[in-house]
Parts: sequence; structure tokens; C-alpha cells
Amino acid sequence: MKKSLVALALTAFAATAVHAKDIVDTAVAAGSFKTLATALQAAGLVDTLKGKGPFTVFAPTDEAFAKVPKDQLDALLKDKAKLTAVLTYHVVPGKVMAADVKAGKVKTVQGSELTVSTAGGVKVDAANVVKTDIVADNGVIHVIDAVILPK
Repeated sequence: MKKSLVALALTAFAATAVHAKDIVDTAVAAGSFKTLATALQAAGLVDTLKGKGPFTVFAPTDEAFAKVPKDQLDALLKDKAKLTAVLTYHVVPGKVMAADVKAGKVKTVQGSELTVSTAGGVKVDAANVVKTDIVADNGVIHVIDAVILPK
């Protein structure tokens, strides 16, 4: 009886250790994306980013969201259509690791293109990429220091 309990516990541990987190769970666990998580929930995009993917997310930190004037951020969080457009502008289809990034235009899930530059560090539009290759089971997160807006 004791051996079977130990085997069961080890099997359960192995199953959870192997299961990676999706993009949303990975961002929440990092602790510096609370505003992004709130925005994803307000826009109804949590299930999408928990989906199969793969996705590449340029994720603004809480500090990046703090640069947006409070009245503008509050208004954005209340306008689901605009919020959805802004958030999906931060997402590119596919899993693009830092080593594969090339300068140029990249089509976003939102539909318009963002500009990636690689001179003097990687930038996405006007945002600096400050941390790369946070791998999730349905894509990858690259951390940026500003909220980027579709044209």
C-alpha cells in the first residue's frame, strides 16, 4: 500500500513538472505583468492566449503601463474594442525566438504591422525589448518597456 501511494505521488509530480504554463499563466507567474493580465481579462483575450498558438507576445511590464497617463489607461480599459486592438497589436502569430528576430515590418494579430529594428538593441516600434525568450508551452514572451499603439 505504501509503495503504491509513493508511486502515485511521483506520477502526479512528474505530470505537473512536465506540463509547462501557457502565455497567460507564465506572465502572471512572473509578477510584473499585473496590468497586462487585467487588460487581457477586460478585453476577453485570456482564453485566446491560453489557446494552442503559437504566439509571440511583446509584453509591456507594469512599469510600461505606468507611463500611460492614468486617465488614458482607464479609458482604454473601458473601451473593449480599442483595448482589444491595442493588445492584439502586441501579438505576432508563430513562435519567434530572439535569435530569429530580423529588422523590418511584422504583421500582428491585430492586422497592422509593427516595425522591428535591431540597431543598438532590439526595438518594437518605439519600445525597447528588455528581456527575451520567456518560453511558454504555446509560444514565447519578449518583455518591452513601453505600451505600443497601432497606427
